[in-house]
Amino acid sequence: PAWLRRLCGQLLSERLMRPKGVQAVVRGILEGTGAGGAGAEAAAVDWRKCDTVAKILASCPQQCLSLEDYYQLVCPQILDLLHIQDKLTARQFQRVATTTLLTMVEEHPQLAEKHLLQLLLAPLLRCLET
Repeated sequence: PAWLRRLCGQLLSERLMRPKGVQAVVRGILEGTGAGGAGAEAAAVDWRKCDTVAKILASCPQQCLSLEDYYQLVCPQILDLLHIQDKLTARQFQRVATTTLLTMVEEHPQLAEKHLLQLLLAPLLRCLET
């Protein structure tokens, strides 16, 4: 029903914008994928699921006051996905992070540069300055 979709979307949006919310949502959605399946079909399902999660993360929820606010809250959390140490989940989280990053750069390049690329490239830029 429409009311249930709206309520789920609202709860998902609220969770995403909390501290560690992105990681919690990604873990919740991807839990159990990739670990037990074997073969090309299981891998394809795994990648499709990661890409779907990335599309969710790249979309600003209706409950958010502005796109700028959403990027400011969510982008550092997306970059944190690149640093997951657990080998079983690291590949999926990195896939979600890179796909989200690419989607955000394509859809809103200026905001993505400000909230993602500058943070991601800061160490390299510091090396170039010295």
